[in-house]
Amino acid sequence: MQKILFVCHGNICRSTMAEFVMKELVRRAGREAEFSIDSRACRTDAIGSDTHPGTKKILQENGIPFTPRAARQIRREDYAQWDDIIAMDEENMRDLMRLSSGDPDGKIALLLSFAGEKREVADPWYTGNFAATYDDVLRGCSALLQKRL
Repeated sequence: MQKILFVCHGNICRSTMAEFVMKELVRRAGREAEFSIDSRACRTDAIGSDTHPGTKKILQENGIPFTPRAARQIRREDYAQWDDIIAMDEENMRDLMRLSSGDPDGKIALLLSFAGEKREVADPWYTGNFAATYDDVLRGCSALLQKRL
């Protein structure tokens, strides 16, 4: 079982988008039994909140199923439970490095690094551009899945 955890600031936009996109990509590949996929927040701003309406809308437009959920914050003990902990931006990376005492097992990476890109997934909470975020998430998740198959 490969365990992938996506992390962003609040766990209502980017990380949830990545969680649901990755679950669907894995389903389409017929490999659901081989993966455990979830998401968390680095910060507490939106704990308990459901997925952002803009994220839901872009997922619906692209045929990606999703379920109701409540944002949760990553905890120190989560580090041991996941094989890959995937951040959306450098702020997330700093938070995760601090939480994991420097990522001793090499589990933490930026999502777009799997697609060979050295940049962040822009936060649509600030940009309002959920389509651009979806494109980045799809590119990163597709590349991540290819590396894990």
